[in-house]
Amino acid sequence: MSGKKRILIITAAFGEGHNSAARNLALAFQKLGMEARVADPCVLSAPHSTAVIQWGYRLVTTHFPKIWEKIYRATDQCDFSEPSMPLMRRPESYLQTLVDEYQPDAIASTYPIYPYFLGRHFQETGKRLPVFTVVTDSIEINASWLRAPTDYFLVTDRVTVDAMSSWGIPENKIINTGFPVNPMFTSLTPVSSNEPHKPFRVLYFPTAKKPFVRRHARALLNASPDVHITIVLGKNFRSLYSRAAEIKAEYPNRVRLLGWTKKVPQLLNSHHLVVGKAGGATVHEAIAAQCPMLIHHLVPGQEEGNLQLLQHLHAGDLAEDPKDLTQAVFNLLANNAADWRVMKSNLAKHDCNNGAITAANFILNHI
Repeated sequence: MSGKKRILIITAAFGEGHNSAARNLALAFQKLGMEARVADPCVLSAPHSTAVIQWGYRLVTTHFPKIWEKIYRATDQCDFSEPSMPLMRRPESYLQTLVDEYQPDAIASTYPIYPYFLGRHFQETGKRLPVFTVVTDSIEINASWLRAPTDYFLVTDRVTVDAMSSWGIPENKIINTGFPVNPMFTSLTPVSSNEPHKPFRVLYFPTAKKPFVRRHARALLNASPDVHITIVLGKNFRSLYSRAAEIKAEYPNRVRLLGWTKKVPQLLNSHHLVVGKAGGATVHEAIAAQCPMLIHHLVPGQEEGNLQLLQHLHAGDLAEDPKDLTQAVFNLLANNAADWRVMKSNLAKHDCNNGAITAANFILNHI
């Protein structure tokens, strides 16, 4: 390998995992002295229709997860090798133009549909580039990923390698790099399993469901007087703030409220437990920070594998009902937080906080 390589990273704003993986991979390439460009062909070519689809996606996954499960399962039967989706014609054309103009040395895709677009483009032009598909789901992998025409699949863990191999994909094409979390995680020090657990610091990411911020917060705080929570309201700050402020007033000196923040890696490394939805980015950032996790919202199909990975590592579980959340935290704190310390030790043994650097190095070594 010689000279400064140019990498095109393509993503889609349908779920934060795709964008997070793309951004972090770009940071890793930049850290290695390479040029990396992140682009979302859907947003760039069809911003209005993409915004509508994004709104619908967030609405259905947050409020009607069972409906989303049916949609998600149906995509297993779709054949993306043929250009049969009218809404994707403009993104496909845009991507083809982008490849021709940017002239990358390799392409990394964090969205499963784009490799099909690239395959058709390469067939038409007769010029082929290495394609690396970064799979942002774990264990339960949609067929759209599995059938994608690509040189390599970069996946989150060894269990996912085995799951994809069972579909007949050659194992030498499936590379366990870990999820591309922010390279910053490698320089941060997690809370140790030997540290005191009082106060027990819980990092809570609510969904946009307004009543749940109070129900979940109370469930956590009622588990033990030792529990202190940081509520990250993020993009939902305006709609959730008044309800979160009620909790802060109800439990003095035990609640901290944050809006949108860039310091999620630091927060995860300084808290004992994280409570959030089972999105790929959040789950794998928790794993990178060796921070045990409880899932309060699970999108069926799409996020089930992320929960399975936490359970496989014995580092987290599902607690959707507030009563289950209270009981789960109570159990973690029993006997001098024995169960929590076991989870911390399991995550320390797994030791996976450098997925972006590992993936970037693999790509550069295979151009």
